[in-house]
Amino acid sequence: MQNDKGDIVDLYIPRKCSATGRLITAKDHSSVQINIADVDEQGLITGTYHTFAFSGAVRRSGESDDSLNRLAQQDGYLKNVFSATH
Repeated sequence: MQNDKGDIVDLYIPRKCSATGRLITAKDHSSVQINIADVDEQGLITGTYHTFAFSGAVRRSGESDDSLNRLAQQDGYLKNVFSATH
């Protein structure tokens, strides 16, 4: 919900799992959010970052590491780490 100025005023904004696309509920206390910082050519942080969120179900199944590798490779953070055919 937004006020007259256009500011978001909701108390809770649900997140979506980056691996599955499912909503992460407020009661999912085992979910995590990981921010990967962007760096310049010299390795200094530029101030921008990319956020990955993983639900507790993905973490319980042991798929969060593979999912993070796959998503980071899709976004250009990693190269030649994940292949669909292991």
